[in-house]
Amino acid sequence: MTEEAGSGSHSDTPTSLHYAPRWSGDTRRPPPGVGGEREALTTSLDWHRATFELKCAGLTQEQLSQRAVSPSGMSLHGLVRHLAGVERWWFRIQLSGEDVPLLYYSDDAPDQDFGDLTGDAREAFAVWHTECERSRRIVDAAGSLDVTGIRRSTGEPVSLRRVLINMIEEYARHNGHADLLRERIDGATGM
Repeated sequence: MTEEAGSGSHSDTPTSLHYAPRWSGDTRRPPPGVGGEREALTTSLDWHRATFELKCAGLTQEQLSQRAVSPSGMSLHGLVRHLAGVERWWFRIQLSGEDVPLLYYSDDAPDQDFGDLTGDAREAFAVWHTECERSRRIVDAAGSLDVTGIRRSTGEPVSLRRVLINMIEEYARHNGHADLLRERIDGATGM
């Protein structure tokens, strides 16, 4: 028998004895269980960013660049390049209207984030860290989640709220890819 949702009581459903294993060396701060919308969105995005970094930790340049799931051309190195470009695209270019070049993209080579893995993966991570930090500053400076930018594809407004949701979706999707890639590379698993 259970009480109404939100009453603070627990159901008679037994608690599971087996949980998904945690990632070895996990230092992520989980998003809070309660809080406001802005805190929920920003801490969830940061948790996903940290998850991606954790999935890449401890690997060599060769392992990061390994295309481990045939026939896909995806690699962890390519994912970090892609995510750096996505951070810049959503926060700096569309939301803030900054006039900065796209990262790892051109009309002549639209898939260079995944396809061209020349260069040091550590440098790609440094670019990604810089873009994430710039994104955080943009979010921190925004007066509300209703602050808008302009979607480049349609010319329509897009709110910070929608950008944060898009980014959480983007990282969630690619963290799933990172799970598969990492397990294939060295067998490491965990949530």
